[in-house]
Amino acid sequence: MSAVADAAMRALVFTGPGVMELQDVSRPAAGDGVLLSVRAAGICGSELHGFRSVGFRKPPLIMGHEFAGETSDGRRVVVNPLVTCGHCDLCRAKRPELCRSRELLGVHRPGGFAEQVLVPPATLHDLPDDLSWDTAALIEPLANAVHAWRQVAATSGDRVAVVGAGTIGLVSLLVARSLGIDDVTVVDVVPERLELAEQLGATRCRSSLEGEFDVVVDAVGKAATRRSAVAALRPGGTAVLIGLAEPDAGFDANDVVRTEKRVVGSFAYSPSEFADAVRLACEVDLHWTTPIPLEDAQATFMALAEGAVLPVKAVIRL
Repeated sequence: MSAVADAAMRALVFTGPGVMELQDVSRPAAGDGVLLSVRAAGICGSELHGFRSVGFRKPPLIMGHEFAGETSDGRRVVVNPLVTCGHCDLCRAKRPELCRSRELLGVHRPGGFAEQVLVPPATLHDLPDDLSWDTAALIEPLANAVHAWRQVAATSGDRVAVVGAGTIGLVSLLVARSLGIDDVTVVDVVPERLELAEQLGATRCRSSLEGEFDVVVDAVGKAATRRSAVAALRPGGTAVLIGLAEPDAGFDANDVVRTEKRVVGSFAYSPSEFADAVRLACEVDLHWTTPIPLEDAQATFMALAEGAVLPVKAVIRL
């Protein structure tokens, strides 16, 4: 094999608005970081929306912020993709997820949709030996759910709803059940996703949000789902907004004022919450991913972006 071929690797690359291409690209140059051989990388709904235009993600970009792999010395690790400055006021206040200059691997820097990626050493978390690569790729979404539930003081007796039975909705369900919350309604319009939510412990599954709840987690992020989430709260209840499908709020702000409802945003996680998700991954059921070879990743990504509802969670395997 030639030196040129040795220096190339395969990667799924965001090359322009609405375009993802499987390409031969240069391997990461050695630098101030750890060279990781990627073994599994989840396709996130935020990427399916984000590749439509040039925004935070600027082409050409190797996406992928949910990934795990092996270091050159054989460590099995999962990557916390949130890179923070460590010295701004929010980092010093132990709120690094709100760092004023935060960056995400796969968004602002090359990510895990490639055979190899260079990552900061501090982002690595060792994996338990018995945790599969497919499961490891769900740790980052799980960390989002851990953080989301810590935004609200939910108790075991609360009536809780999760809107959306995609990956974030399902891990939100799993974290809620792990916290001892017994009454969890999951809402989605896709029967197969609701069937999976029922298998994972949902108390009831519905195609629309009906009734009154103490807490509603919106894991979709459309104006319509945010509106229904806030409308379904009891007076004084809390809506946690974690989905990012659309920018519009959608809900009646006057209703929020009159009934003293709380609307809370939830983005990413602290380092300790990510570590908690690594431990929790061994305790909850994350065996519902669909492995996809890298050679099929472009076709799978585009099918999901064009409206395919299955697989629920595609994980690119390398």
